[in-house]
Amino acid sequence: MKKIILLSLLIVSASVCSQESFSEGPFSQLIIRGVTLINGNGAPPRGPIDIVVENNKIVDIQVVGYPGVEIDQSKRPQLKAGGKELDCTGMYLLPGFVDMHAHIGGNSQGADYDYVFKLWMAHGITTIREVGGRGLDWSNDLRKKSDAHSILAPRIFTHTVFGQASDKPISTPERAREWVRKNAAKGADGIKFFGAPPEIMAAALAENKKLGLRSACHHAQMDVARWNVLHSARAGLTSMEHWYGLPEALFEDRTVQDYPLDYNYQNEQHRFEEAGKLWVQAAKPYSDHWNKVMDELIALDFTIDPTLNIYEASRDLHRARRAEWHEEYTLPSLWEFYKPSKISHGSYWHDWGTEQEVAWRKNYQLWMTFLNEYKNRGGRVTTGSDSGFIYQLYGFAYVRELELLREAGFHPLEVIRSATLNGAEALGVSDKIGTVAIGKLADFVVVDQNPLKNLKVLYGTGAVRLTEDNEVVRVGGVTYTIKDGIIYDAKQLLQDVKNTVAQQKQKQGYKIVQPGIKQ
Repeated sequence: MKKIILLSLLIVSASVCSQESFSEGPFSQLIIRGVTLINGNGAPPRGPIDIVVENNKIVDIQVVGYPGVEIDQSKRPQLKAGGKELDCTGMYLLPGFVDMHAHIGGNSQGADYDYVFKLWMAHGITTIREVGGRGLDWSNDLRKKSDAHSILAPRIFTHTVFGQASDKPISTPERAREWVRKNAAKGADGIKFFGAPPEIMAAALAENKKLGLRSACHHAQMDVARWNVLHSARAGLTSMEHWYGLPEALFEDRTVQDYPLDYNYQNEQHRFEEAGKLWVQAAKPYSDHWNKVMDELIALDFTIDPTLNIYEASRDLHRARRAEWHEEYTLPSLWEFYKPSKISHGSYWHDWGTEQEVAWRKNYQLWMTFLNEYKNRGGRVTTGSDSGFIYQLYGFAYVRELELLREAGFHPLEVIRSATLNGAEALGVSDKIGTVAIGKLADFVVVDQNPLKNLKVLYGTGAVRLTEDNEVVRVGGVTYTIKDGIIYDAKQLLQDVKNTVAQQKQKQGYKIVQPGIKQ
């Protein structure tokens, strides 16, 4: 295991390229011609449209005709000397996607940042919120390089794990406030909590809010019995991750979940199996208590970042394991990390079967009901992937998250809004990104198929379609990802990842028969 991870890190690190290898721009003027715009604000598609960018800012958005009517070329924006014209006639353009729950690889997975960034950018993800990584200094260095375009990377917002790099235990409210101030001084955008004693959480959230920073929390079982999502939201937490802490806020006839008496939190089979039974212990949908909790969270302008995809293997292990992209895009070291293990986080397949999956399917039904109604009443739901765990691969998992929001009841336009404008609002940067508007940054996703009709066309592997000649073809996949006015060839990025994975497998003696399984 250690040998595989070390080799992977060496190979992936060696493949790090400057972004110029995969990109063009920025340009003094860039005109994107003839697109159908899906704007992320809930508006229906509109086109054909020409979009004019100067350097990294949108300066003009011009409707240039009607479907099926020849465009009057004299009325279109004119290209200036030194400018670039990108003919996207018939294509669809969306705002750049925001991944609200990102981890930039990991040593345990053998996945370095270059591999991760290429997969994200190849799927149109131009902004990420990192909620815990290898340390703030490391993340800030990548953020500076991304901002300077010296590496190929999405825009990075950092949320440091509470207490990380502290030289002493955070055991008092004053120490909590002190850590929060230091975190802000080091340039973090916010904090990622896993929970803490109530007096510690209250002090840290109050100080963080006073400093004007954002926050996220995975309400882990160690403290959730005393401090659930409602406590956090009232204290100033800006977003919750996953769904832990929400069923606990919805309890009516208990204060702790129904743990088996031989339960051990360090046994991840126990942890994830019992988590799949949590929603059935909460108040019933649309009951008085259910409505009361929802209404209060909405009144507090609270954001839910559900990361539905990261638990999907719990309800259908075979589907997650056999996803078609693993064979060509998942690193061997990452596959080793995914496999059943007592020490790798999220590898809880010690004895997973039909009974566990059935419970988790019910869990999803109740969870999705809450999310859809939260959205319907004006609550903010964002799109986060939490990739790199539980068979979920960077980039591909983000598109799966879009599909799961659709399954929850979101209209495709609402799905896109969750992936764009809602993420920008949650980060406090909707004046810069999230929709396509004059004065905003030029962050776009361009695809040659209509993603509203089939979100699968956003996968790097595309969607399967049968032609009139009875030929099976692949269609879609993002064509261009544009960040800060710089054009990236999404398919070239994927090809580079594919080459890296193939080289590693060849060096390690893999025979490609089943995805990621050494023969």
